[in-house]
Amino acid sequence: MIDVGALRALRSVAALGTLVRAAEELGFTASAISQQIKRLERQVGVPVLATAGRGVVLTPAGQAIVDSAPDVFDALERCIEAAQSVSVGAPRGVLRVVAFSTAIRGLLAPAIGRLATECPDLQVHVTEQDPDQAIHSVDAGTADFAVVHDADGLPPALPSSLAERHLHTDVGDVVMNRTHPLAQLDRPLTSADLVGHAWVTSPPGTVCHQWFRRLFADIAEDADVRHLVDDFATQLSLVSSGEVIALIPRLARPPFGAELVSRPLARPPKREVHAVWRRSADSSPAIRVLLAELDPATTVANVSGDQRD
Repeated sequence: MIDVGALRALRSVAALGTLVRAAEELGFTASAISQQIKRLERQVGVPVLATAGRGVVLTPAGQAIVDSAPDVFDALERCIEAAQSVSVGAPRGVLRVVAFSTAIRGLLAPAIGRLATECPDLQVHVTEQDPDQAIHSVDAGTADFAVVHDADGLPPALPSSLAERHLHTDVGDVVMNRTHPLAQLDRPLTSADLVGHAWVTSPPGTVCHQWFRRLFADIAEDADVRHLVDDFATQLSLVSSGEVIALIPRLARPPFGAELVSRPLARPPKREVHAVWRRSADSSPAIRVLLAELDPATTVANVSGDQRD
């Protein structure tokens, strides 16, 4: 019979292209992954990998095994979930969650706090990952649940083995010191309102920098960017000085102190946030209870809009 661990190792190597990257994902050494692959080859009686430059590729036999692997993992997971679904009591065990940083702060942290009281036998372990990596982790079985966002309005591409649910619409607001001239405006801000003011913004390559550039897409004048900072708490520290303003997603915002206020935009940037899990885990009590805690009706009250005087 094929060893499940070796099958998982082959699937990871197929997705990532090298033994080293597969070892990093699965928490083993490259030597251990190599031994698992060799054990699998002894079990099936044919080579499953071939060297290709500095990496490896699947042989036709290896590809056939990887193509069949999702059915194997789904069947095993259904066995586990069936046992858990008929067990007496609250969800228990460890639920491995991957998510982008602002979702951890704005959505997961409050939910985990409530679950600690409601389900004391359940441990939620969170790892920060970008959406593409998070989707791969859930599909590969190294995580159970992911919170991801869309990219430029396009929903993430999901394998057919994964299910998703919309959780939240994240919106960006302009944050400033309450003494700033824009804080005196009692209406949504337009792009024209933003011209001539100094900014701190997230570095190029981030979603929030893309949001920021779009604010000035119809304005001939270049934005006055004084600081490039990836950490939102640090951005808000600079905003507190009164020198600069910032575009901050609501999920990324801690409670404001006395010095800061936010103002909405007439055309606010948005991103849709989704939960992702394996379809074979639909009956998981742990996933069901976390989804209930992340339900939009629950989270909307915990993610504030603009904060005024």
